[in-house]
Amino acid sequence: MDDTESTELVKVSMPRPHVALITMNRPERMNAMSFDLVVPLREAIDRVAADNDVWVVVLTGAGRAFCAGADLEDSGVPPGIDGMGLAAIAVRAMEYLSDLVLALRAMPQPVIAAINGPAIGGGMCLSLAADIRVAASSARFRAAGITNGLSANELGISFLLPRAIGSSRAFEILLSGRDVDAVEAEQIGMVSRTVPDEELLDICYQMAERICGYSRIGTKLTKQVLWSSMEINSLEAAINLESRSQLHVRLTTDNFAEAIRARRDRRPPNFLD
Repeated sequence: MDDTESTELVKVSMPRPHVALITMNRPERMNAMSFDLVVPLREAIDRVAADNDVWVVVLTGAGRAFCAGADLEDSGVPPGIDGMGLAAIAVRAMEYLSDLVLALRAMPQPVIAAINGPAIGGGMCLSLAADIRVAASSARFRAAGITNGLSANELGISFLLPRAIGSSRAFEILLSGRDVDAVEAEQIGMVSRTVPDEELLDICYQMAERICGYSRIGTKLTKQVLWSSMEINSLEAAINLESRSQLHVRLTTDNFAEAIRARRDRRPPNFLD
Protein backbone atom coordinates (compact mmCIF):
# COMPACT_ATOMS: atom_id res chain seq x y z
CA MET A 1 0.00 0.00 0.00
CA ASP A 2 1.22 3.54 -0.73
CA ASP A 3 2.09 5.78 2.22
CA THR A 4 -1.27 7.51 1.75
CA GLU A 5 -4.39 6.18 0.04
CA SER A 6 -7.43 8.34 0.55
CA THR A 7 -10.92 9.15 -0.50
CA GLU A 8 -12.58 12.39 0.51
CA LEU A 9 -14.31 10.85 3.52
CA VAL A 10 -11.89 8.08 4.54
CA LYS A 11 -8.12 8.49 4.70
CA VAL A 12 -5.62 5.64 4.91
CA SER A 13 -1.97 6.33 5.70
CA MET A 14 1.12 4.55 7.03
CA PRO A 15 2.38 6.69 9.93
CA ARG A 16 4.81 3.98 11.08
CA PRO A 17 6.32 0.96 9.31
CA HIS A 18 3.68 -1.80 9.05
CA VAL A 19 1.09 0.36 10.86
CA ALA A 20 -1.97 1.60 8.93
CA LEU A 21 -4.05 4.52 10.16
CA ILE A 22 -7.68 4.57 8.96
CA THR A 23 -9.31 7.95 9.60
CA MET A 24 -13.01 8.67 9.24
CA ASN A 25 -12.85 12.13 7.68
CA ARG A 26 -16.17 13.90 8.07
CA PRO A 27 -15.33 16.26 10.94
CA GLU A 28 -18.03 18.81 10.13
CA ARG A 29 -20.61 16.08 10.95
CA MET A 30 -18.56 14.51 13.77
CA ASN A 31 -17.88 11.58 11.41
CA ALA A 32 -21.53 10.57 11.50
CA MET A 33 -22.40 7.38 9.64
CA SER A 34 -23.90 8.43 6.35
CA PHE A 35 -23.54 5.83 3.62
CA ASP A 36 -21.21 8.25 1.85
CA LEU A 37 -18.82 7.51 4.73
CA VAL A 38 -19.75 3.91 5.46
CA VAL A 39 -19.16 2.59 1.92
CA PRO A 40 -15.55 3.87 1.56
CA LEU A 41 -14.84 2.91 5.17
CA ARG A 42 -15.80 -0.69 4.43
CA GLU A 43 -13.71 -0.61 1.26
CA ALA A 44 -10.73 0.76 3.20
CA ILE A 45 -11.06 -1.94 5.86
CA ASP A 46 -11.13 -4.67 3.19
CA ARG A 47 -8.17 -3.17 1.34
CA VAL A 48 -6.03 -2.81 4.46
CA ALA A 49 -6.97 -6.30 5.67
CA ALA A 50 -5.62 -7.77 2.43
CA ASP A 51 -2.33 -5.85 2.60
CA ASN A 52 0.42 -8.15 3.85
CA ASP A 53 2.62 -5.15 4.64
CA VAL A 54 0.14 -3.96 7.29
CA TRP A 55 0.63 -5.71 10.63
CA VAL A 56 -1.44 -3.47 12.94
CA VAL A 57 -4.33 -1.08 12.24
CA VAL A 58 -5.29 2.11 14.10
CA LEU A 59 -8.84 3.44 13.57
CA THR A 60 -9.76 7.00 14.50
CA GLY A 61 -11.89 10.00 13.54
CA ALA A 62 -10.93 13.41 12.21
CA GLY A 63 -11.66 16.51 14.25
CA ARG A 64 -13.25 16.47 17.67
CA ALA A 65 -15.19 13.20 17.49
CA PHE A 66 -14.54 9.52 16.88
CA CYS A 67 -17.99 8.89 15.37
CA ALA A 68 -21.34 10.41 16.27
CA GLY A 69 -23.35 7.41 15.07
CA ALA A 70 -26.07 7.53 12.43
CA ASP A 71 -26.42 10.77 10.51
CA LEU A 72 -29.97 11.86 11.37
CA GLU A 73 -30.03 14.66 8.78
CA ASP A 74 -28.45 13.11 5.67
CA SER A 75 -27.99 9.35 5.90
CA GLY A 76 -27.67 8.74 2.17
CA VAL A 77 -28.68 5.40 0.68
CA PRO A 78 -27.01 1.99 0.90
CA PRO A 79 -25.59 0.53 -2.32
CA GLY A 80 -27.44 -2.02 -4.42
CA ILE A 81 -31.04 -1.12 -3.59
CA ASP A 82 -32.49 -0.71 -7.10
CA GLY A 83 -35.93 -2.30 -7.29
CA MET A 84 -36.22 -2.87 -3.53
CA GLY A 85 -39.17 -1.89 -1.36
CA LEU A 86 -38.85 0.08 1.86
CA ALA A 87 -38.63 -2.95 4.14
CA ALA A 88 -35.92 -4.57 2.06
CA ILE A 89 -33.96 -1.30 1.89
CA ALA A 90 -34.13 -1.01 5.69
CA VAL A 91 -32.77 -4.53 6.11
CA ARG A 92 -30.01 -3.88 3.56
CA ALA A 93 -29.03 -0.68 5.39
CA MET A 94 -28.74 -2.42 8.78
CA GLU A 95 -26.80 -5.29 7.24
CA TYR A 96 -24.34 -2.92 5.59
CA LEU A 97 -23.77 -0.99 8.81
CA SER A 98 -23.42 -4.15 10.89
CA ASP A 99 -20.93 -5.60 8.40
CA LEU A 100 -18.47 -2.88 9.46
CA VAL A 101 -18.25 -4.55 12.88
CA LEU A 102 -17.79 -7.99 11.36
CA ALA A 103 -15.19 -6.67 8.91
CA LEU A 104 -13.09 -5.18 11.73
CA ARG A 105 -13.28 -8.44 13.62
CA ALA A 106 -12.31 -10.44 10.53
CA MET A 107 -9.19 -8.39 9.85
CA PRO A 108 -6.10 -10.55 10.43
CA GLN A 109 -4.36 -7.54 11.96
CA PRO A 110 -5.02 -6.35 15.52
CA VAL A 111 -7.16 -3.19 15.43
CA ILE A 112 -6.58 -0.37 17.91
CA ALA A 113 -9.40 2.19 18.21
CA ALA A 114 -7.97 5.63 18.98
CA ILE A 115 -11.13 7.19 20.39
CA ASN A 116 -10.45 10.89 20.02
CA GLY A 117 -13.81 12.22 21.18
CA PRO A 118 -17.48 11.24 21.39
CA ALA A 119 -18.39 7.71 20.25
CA ILE A 120 -22.16 7.77 20.10
CA GLY A 121 -24.64 5.10 18.97
CA GLY A 122 -23.11 3.25 16.04
CA GLY A 123 -19.81 4.97 16.81
CA MET A 124 -19.78 3.33 20.23
CA CYS A 125 -20.50 0.00 18.55
CA LEU A 126 -17.69 0.59 16.07
CA SER A 127 -15.23 1.23 18.89
CA LEU A 128 -16.28 -2.00 20.60
CA ALA A 129 -15.49 -3.94 17.42
CA ALA A 130 -11.81 -3.03 17.78
CA ASP A 131 -9.49 -5.41 19.58
CA ILE A 132 -7.97 -2.67 21.76
CA ARG A 133 -9.53 0.67 22.73
CA VAL A 134 -7.57 3.71 23.88
CA ALA A 135 -9.57 6.82 24.79
CA ALA A 136 -8.60 10.46 24.75
CA SER A 137 -9.64 12.40 27.85
CA SER A 138 -12.36 14.07 25.76
CA ALA A 139 -13.93 10.76 24.71
CA ARG A 140 -17.40 9.79 25.84
CA PHE A 141 -19.76 6.98 24.97
CA ARG A 142 -23.54 6.74 24.66
CA ALA A 143 -26.00 4.19 23.30
CA ALA A 144 -28.11 6.70 21.41
CA GLY A 145 -30.80 4.37 20.06
CA ILE A 146 -32.68 4.27 23.36
CA THR A 147 -32.74 8.09 23.59
CA ASN A 148 -34.14 8.31 20.06
CA GLY A 149 -37.13 6.12 20.90
CA LEU A 150 -35.56 3.00 19.41
CA SER A 151 -33.73 0.00 20.82
CA ALA A 152 -30.23 0.53 22.21
CA ASN A 153 -29.20 -2.73 20.56
CA GLU A 154 -27.48 -2.35 17.19
CA LEU A 155 -24.31 -3.32 15.36
CA GLY A 156 -23.42 -6.09 17.81
CA ILE A 157 -23.46 -4.05 21.00
CA SER A 158 -25.68 -6.56 22.85
CA PHE A 159 -22.91 -9.13 22.32
CA LEU A 160 -19.83 -6.94 22.68
CA LEU A 161 -20.61 -4.63 25.59
CA PRO A 162 -21.57 -7.27 28.23
CA ARG A 163 -18.42 -9.22 27.37
CA ALA A 164 -16.29 -6.09 27.79
CA ILE A 165 -17.76 -4.74 31.04
CA GLY A 166 -20.15 -7.38 32.43
CA SER A 167 -23.90 -7.74 32.04
CA SER A 168 -25.02 -5.55 34.97
CA ARG A 169 -23.13 -2.47 33.82
CA ALA A 170 -24.08 -3.13 30.19
CA PHE A 171 -27.80 -3.29 31.04
CA GLU A 172 -27.58 -0.04 33.01
CA ILE A 173 -25.68 1.87 30.33
CA LEU A 174 -27.84 0.66 27.45
CA LEU A 175 -31.17 1.16 29.21
CA SER A 176 -30.35 4.54 30.77
CA GLY A 177 -28.87 6.07 27.62
CA ARG A 178 -26.49 8.08 29.78
CA ASP A 179 -23.02 9.27 28.85
CA VAL A 180 -19.95 7.31 29.97
CA ASP A 181 -16.92 9.58 30.14
CA ALA A 182 -13.36 8.44 29.47
CA VAL A 183 -12.45 8.07 33.14
CA GLU A 184 -15.39 5.78 33.85
CA ALA A 185 -14.80 3.89 30.60
CA GLU A 186 -11.31 2.98 31.79
CA GLN A 187 -12.51 2.11 35.29
CA ILE A 188 -15.11 -0.37 34.02
CA GLY A 189 -12.95 -1.88 31.28
CA MET A 190 -14.66 -0.38 28.25
CA VAL A 191 -11.25 0.98 27.23
CA SER A 192 -7.81 -0.22 28.23
CA ARG A 193 -6.56 3.25 29.12
CA THR A 194 -7.34 6.96 28.97
CA VAL A 195 -4.66 9.40 27.82
CA PRO A 196 -4.37 13.14 27.15
CA ASP A 197 -5.91 14.13 23.83
CA GLU A 198 -2.64 15.36 22.36
CA GLU A 199 -0.89 12.05 23.18
CA LEU A 200 -3.57 9.70 21.84
CA LEU A 201 -2.18 8.79 18.43
CA ASP A 202 1.44 8.61 19.58
CA ILE A 203 0.50 6.20 22.36
CA CYS A 204 -1.51 4.08 19.92
CA TYR A 205 1.44 4.05 17.51
CA GLN A 206 3.79 2.96 20.31
CA MET A 207 1.41 0.13 21.17
CA ALA A 208 1.17 -0.84 17.49
CA GLU A 209 4.96 -0.83 17.10
CA ARG A 210 5.31 -3.11 20.10
CA ILE A 211 2.85 -5.56 18.56
CA CYS A 212 4.72 -5.34 15.24
CA GLY A 213 7.79 -6.70 17.03
CA TYR A 214 6.10 -10.04 17.58
CA SER A 215 5.30 -12.87 15.20
CA ARG A 216 2.61 -11.93 12.69
CA ILE A 217 1.09 -15.40 12.78
CA GLY A 218 1.26 -15.30 16.56
CA THR A 219 -0.67 -12.04 16.80
CA LYS A 220 -3.16 -13.15 14.15
CA LEU A 221 -3.95 -16.40 15.95
CA THR A 222 -4.08 -14.65 19.33
CA LYS A 223 -6.76 -12.32 17.96
CA GLN A 224 -8.70 -15.17 16.32
CA VAL A 225 -8.68 -17.41 19.38
CA LEU A 226 -9.63 -14.61 21.77
CA TRP A 227 -12.66 -13.73 19.65
CA SER A 228 -13.62 -17.39 19.16
CA SER A 229 -13.31 -18.13 22.86
CA MET A 230 -15.81 -15.34 23.59
CA GLU A 231 -18.40 -17.35 21.65
CA ILE A 232 -17.95 -20.78 23.17
CA ASN A 233 -19.35 -21.89 26.52
CA SER A 234 -16.78 -24.47 27.54
CA LEU A 235 -13.38 -24.07 29.17
CA GLU A 236 -12.30 -27.36 27.63
CA ALA A 237 -13.26 -26.17 24.14
CA ALA A 238 -11.28 -22.97 24.64
CA ILE A 239 -8.24 -24.91 25.83
CA ASN A 240 -8.46 -27.25 22.83
CA LEU A 241 -8.59 -24.26 20.49
CA GLU A 242 -5.65 -22.60 22.23
CA SER A 243 -3.58 -25.77 22.15
CA ARG A 244 -4.06 -26.32 18.43
CA SER A 245 -3.12 -22.76 17.52
CA GLN A 246 -0.11 -22.84 19.84
CA LEU A 247 1.12 -26.13 18.42
CA HIS A 248 0.62 -24.86 14.88
CA VAL A 249 3.02 -21.95 15.42
CA ARG A 250 5.43 -24.01 17.53
CA LEU A 251 5.79 -26.82 15.00
CA THR A 252 5.63 -24.93 11.71
CA THR A 253 7.91 -21.94 12.44
CA ASP A 254 11.32 -21.23 13.94
CA ASN A 255 9.85 -18.51 16.14
CA PHE A 256 10.32 -20.19 19.51
CA ALA A 257 13.95 -21.06 18.80
CA GLU A 258 14.54 -17.50 17.55
CA ALA A 259 13.08 -16.10 20.77
CA ILE A 260 15.53 -18.21 22.80
CA ARG A 261 18.46 -17.12 20.59
CA ALA A 262 17.51 -13.46 20.84
CA ARG A 263 17.19 -13.65 24.62
CA ARG A 264 20.61 -15.32 24.83
CA ASP A 265 22.15 -12.71 22.49
CA ARG A 266 20.37 -9.81 24.24
CA ARG A 267 18.79 -8.51 21.03
CA PRO A 268 15.25 -8.12 19.70
CA PRO A 269 13.94 -11.29 18.03
CA ASN A 270 13.48 -11.40 14.28
CA PHE A 271 10.42 -13.56 13.74
CA LEU A 272 10.21 -14.79 10.15
CA ASP A 273 7.14 -17.01 10.70
